[in-house]
Amino acid sequence: MTDNRDSIDFGTMKIPKLFAKLFVPTLLGLLSGALLNLADGAFVGRGVGSDALAAINITAPMYLVCAGLALMFGSGVAIVASIHLSQNNNKAADINVTQALFYSSVLMAAVIALILVFPDRICMLLGGSERLAPYVREYFYTASPGLIGLMILYEGLFILRVDGAPKIAMAAQVTSSVLNILLDYIFVFPLQMGIGGAGLATSISEFIGAAIVLVYLARFSNRIHFYPLKFTRTSMHLTFRNLGYMTGLGLPSFIGEFGISMVIIVGNYMFMGMLHEEGVAAYSVICYLLPLIFMFANSISQSALPIISYNHGLGNKERVGNTLKFALAASVALSMLIGLFCVFNADMLVGIFLENSEDAWKIAVKGLPVFAIGIPFFTLNIVFIGYEQCIENARAATVFTLLRSLVFVLPCFLLLPRLIGTPGLWLSVPTAEALTLVVILIYIVTNYHKNHKHLRV
Repeated sequence: MTDNRDSIDFGTMKIPKLFAKLFVPTLLGLLSGALLNLADGAFVGRGVGSDALAAINITAPMYLVCAGLALMFGSGVAIVASIHLSQNNNKAADINVTQALFYSSVLMAAVIALILVFPDRICMLLGGSERLAPYVREYFYTASPGLIGLMILYEGLFILRVDGAPKIAMAAQVTSSVLNILLDYIFVFPLQMGIGGAGLATSISEFIGAAIVLVYLARFSNRIHFYPLKFTRTSMHLTFRNLGYMTGLGLPSFIGEFGISMVIIVGNYMFMGMLHEEGVAAYSVICYLLPLIFMFANSISQSALPIISYNHGLGNKERVGNTLKFALAASVALSMLIGLFCVFNADMLVGIFLENSEDAWKIAVKGLPVFAIGIPFFTLNIVFIGYEQCIENARAATVFTLLRSLVFVLPCFLLLPRLIGTPGLWLSVPTAEALTLVVILIYIVTNYHKNHKHLRV
């Protein structure tokens, strides 16, 4: 923060101006990733069909868990390596990085083996059907080998930033994403390789991104280098102690991805039971649109984060409160605009993924406006959770995250469809978000004098 004090002063600059300086680049950065995700789904939905799109949604929880493992190792090793480098203990940083990359890849190889041996059983466990099983199997066969590349790439993004090479990290990520989209188009449309082609595009792009990381660490790194691993009993004991410490630090990242995967799994089961494969395809459209919605909420939260945390460190409670109020006002205004856009343009948004002649398109067009009711609750929850993290109240932030991703959403999916039918499917996530917001507001009011005296609600 101190390097940017000439242009950005977190302690004195007017909050609206400061927020704008942070929000615009944050939003643009997240927008690029969200658009790539949309393009990937659009190619499969329109190039192969609604069943293929539904099949990818069936496999999504498995890949979210794998991504969570990668984020867990990546964030954990980044923290440990940073501490060692700050103490000029480069050897320890090298050892930890090498251990994390090697053993996480071994773990991912075991996961890939399970996927390849039991694709049909995993399909059914994740809420699939016999009709979708061939698509799921084909996608698993071509996409799952790339999970080792995903593990190395995701970890590498953290490691390269610690090594002082954020531009190389960005290049690896952007190269992988853009290549994925280009190969998706080539394999799905001109070459007519179907869902297997989409999976192959994903694997190739992830390995290319991983290769950039490995070449950098082997030939061009600044301070972090590979270190020969030892496999004696003593060395293995120390290795597993190091891995345990690293994964413990990175565990919250895994929990977040696991929560999302559970929401998708339960949703797949419920939509399959009530609306069959067409319902799962419609639900998958929402799952593809959700990152776009999250992008706006996360942009607000991430923009407020350095302002709140900086002034919290200074003890400037009034400025902390004013920043939070501005972020909440921005989230309400922006989420209302997004919600209204979804309501009045549902046919256009769903049409990105599905042909309007398909039953899944009709189901999704009816469901999206109902789902959009929850967007303001969702955005406010993200801002409040980010705020609790900024004021060093990690326990509350963790509890609120668990409420919205597991504790409330699963019962809502099980109860609401039984009570009100199909609309209950689409209202499950919004209801969970609304209940979470109620809990957050009660918590803030009851703890007003203790932790939140600067915030009047």
